[in-house]
Amino acid sequence: MTGSPEPAAASSCCAPARAATGPADLPLLTDRQGAAGCAAAEPGVELHLVQQVRVPAGRFVMGDQYGDGWAADGEDALHEVGVGAFDVDATTVTNQDWARFVAATGHRTIAERDGFSAVPEPVLDADREDVLGQVPATPWWLAVRGADWRHPAGRRSDLHGLDDHPVVHVSWYDAVAYCDWAGRRLPTEAEWEYAARGGLAGARYPWGDDLLAADGSWLCNIWQGEFPTINTAQDGWIATAPVRSFRPNGYGLWQTVGNVWEWCADRFAADYYRASPAQDPQGPDTGATRVIRGGSFLCHDSWCNRYRTAARSANSPDSSAAHTGFRTVARRTTGG
Repeated sequence: MTGSPEPAAASSCCAPARAATGPADLPLLTDRQGAAGCAAAEPGVELHLVQQVRVPAGRFVMGDQYGDGWAADGEDALHEVGVGAFDVDATTVTNQDWARFVAATGHRTIAERDGFSAVPEPVLDADREDVLGQVPATPWWLAVRGADWRHPAGRRSDLHGLDDHPVVHVSWYDAVAYCDWAGRRLPTEAEWEYAARGGLAGARYPWGDDLLAADGSWLCNIWQGEFPTINTAQDGWIATAPVRSFRPNGYGLWQTVGNVWEWCADRFAADYYRASPAQDPQGPDTGATRVIRGGSFLCHDSWCNRYRTAARSANSPDSSAAHTGFRTVARRTTGG
């Protein structure tokens, strides 16, 4: 990694917080959980149609084994973790999946309720008067009026041809609302990393240690070229890619790195790994932010290399952006 910024700036690159991008007079809700709370699925009603993958119980070494990560993220505290078996989505939740949820519940995301969300300037498709603000340390991040899951790049964009792309501009609260409706939950950070590794112990990526395939082709959707001004799109995509692009990992999960960041259930603490339980850790009991994993189409090694299986970051649970989505796991059963 070259030319790396301080960790705080890198976090803005990865996931701009809502309070940092929004208008100064944004009437932030005191209880963002009001965005969630959809009715749970009725027994026997199949609402969640994403293909499932069974991840076997096992133990693995969690964290960065190569010194590639940010010290401030805490991923260098290697520790062995046991994880029980669980069922997980083979892909992130798509626009088509989310549209079914909205049709059934009338759910409005925080981005829709507040009237804006975060969009990186290289993919912006909106009038300049729709730009409400930006993050000073990372000026490519813009708060854009009218950006939401139906308009991922701004008000001039739409979902034409994007049914099988990951839904974006969903906050942690919005993702939890979907889970409540579907009878699902978000994965813990440990479950996410264990599943993302696909059975490869200690590898940098879900497929091994080398970023490119032997023939020089790309294996994930990240930024190529000069960040943040020139994206050559050698991987075939400027923004999100269909959820079944590239190839699945050893467990059958698609695109656990690159494409979109994925929300996890856990609160974030940089020092959590040093005190983590050895079996099925659930994250710290307190904290203002929630874990995100996997990196996105905006990641580039010259600024932020968090498109690795060990990499971790976080954002406030009311934040949303054009590069953040989620996948779900089955709820635990008694004794499971």
